[in-house]
Amino acid sequence: MDMDDIIDHARTLDAVLILRPQPGDPSPEVSWGDAFIYYAPGGVLPPTQPFATIVTKDYPDEPPSGLDRPGAFRLNIAAPGADFARVIGSSPRDARNADHDTRARDTWFPHPVYGGAGWLSVVNPDTALPEALSLLEAAHKAARDRHQRRTANNDAD
Repeated sequence: MDMDDIIDHARTLDAVLILRPQPGDPSPEVSWGDAFIYYAPGGVLPPTQPFATIVTKDYPDEPPSGLDRPGAFRLNIAAPGADFARVIGSSPRDARNADHDTRARDTWFPHPVYGGAGWLSVVNPDTALPEALSLLEAAHKAARDRHQRRTANNDAD
């Protein structure tokens, strides 16, 4: 399993925009090689956060996940609250105070920085892959629902 398999699955979801920064584009160098997955009807980059990311290196100011190992990547998903609690066993708020191994492969943990906001992470999902794809779909649905609520509110104005 590699990150392209997850990206291929994300492409099957409706209205998805996947950004993959690389040398020569205007993105910051630290993001080169990573993937940012958005709900984006019409293919236009929305003014919102992605609903999932895949990172291929440890970012500055984050606890390391050992992404300097060959083939290592970390999938990060903005999980709906009930899914976060089911996977981690506590709310995002309570998970901030727990000790989680951010280097363990194939094991879910709260995102090292955004876990308190409900983001889940897993390094190189293997047995966790079915759960990862399911959570990716749930995050996509939540992003689509948020977009539809915002659009309906803007139309009502």
